[in-house]
Amino acid sequence: MEDVVRVVVDAMGGDNAPEEIVKGAVQAVIHHENIHVILTGYREAIEKELAKYTYPSDRIEIVHTSMVIETAEPPVAAIRTKKDSSIVVGLMMVRRGEADAFVSAGSSGAILVGGQAIVGRIRGIERPALAPLIPTKDGVALLIDCGANVDARSSHLVQFARMGSIYMENVMGIAKPRVGIVNIGAEEEKGNALVKETFPLLKACEDLNFTGSIEARDIPGGACDVIVCEAFVGNVILKLYEGVGATLVSKIKGSMMGSLRTKLGALLVKPALKKTLKSFDATEYGGAPLLGLKGLVVKTHGSSKAKEVENSIYQCVQFKQQRINEKILEHIRVDGDHQENKTEK
Repeated sequence: MEDVVRVVVDAMGGDNAPEEIVKGAVQAVIHHENIHVILTGYREAIEKELAKYTYPSDRIEIVHTSMVIETAEPPVAAIRTKKDSSIVVGLMMVRRGEADAFVSAGSSGAILVGGQAIVGRIRGIERPALAPLIPTKDGVALLIDCGANVDARSSHLVQFARMGSIYMENVMGIAKPRVGIVNIGAEEEKGNALVKETFPLLKACEDLNFTGSIEARDIPGGACDVIVCEAFVGNVILKLYEGVGATLVSKIKGSMMGSLRTKLGALLVKPALKKTLKSFDATEYGGAPLLGLKGLVVKTHGSSKAKEVENSIYQCVQFKQQRINEKILEHIRVDGDHQENKTEK
């Protein structure tokens, strides 16, 4: 059997905790033999949910915590004062090397703050970035950043591009991932000050397959594999993507149930339609890793159900097996040495 990956899961985070979180953890250990899950949170509530299932009990353990960080709480204050919360305890386990990764559907702010303050950044990384996979016509693309850095600098975006490229090549198996920067037009001279400053820097990166600007309308068509932007733009893209997808699914289902004729037609196209809709379901691709930290931290949707939790846990296995952090560190070190040599010359 492959080396076991130990994943801490915040059992109390998200709209559907602890029911769906625990269910997802159970599914993960049933379907993947090389996963060991550590659930943090209220022991009694977690045990009540676990009692519903039959599973390999030696691969799920509970670490009791007496506190929970709520979504509306100020993140910095919550991390400082709630040391025995399910989020802080989980992040501390990753920091101490007691776990390989941490997964939570809880407070985004607390996870971002805690990830940086507790787990810490990889040396040389200026800012970590949230990077979810989003479905496209031909597969998936990595959107980086979508929530960690609203006010980013051009050097941050260059690092986002490099980390995203490493992730897509090693985890998703895409050779020479195409990297694009979100813009309001394809022309190089277009964009705001940040995009105009970043474009030539990305263009000069010989280690990146930079294809230029990408407009938002071209993202679903799969115009590139790594979509680079600062968090404000990225979050708007992500939320609009999810909203349009959910609306289209609802409209299609409603139209097909409108009459006897459409119901008969729906029966004929159901297999193909189900496959297509599944490929555009964000829950199939897990959560958003916070790339650039010394340990893996994954943020899943607050509304996550068991399937997304399971996929987020399995995502951690792929991350570790492909040694993503080590490759990011090596890449940053090589780039730093290159910059120093240029300065000396």
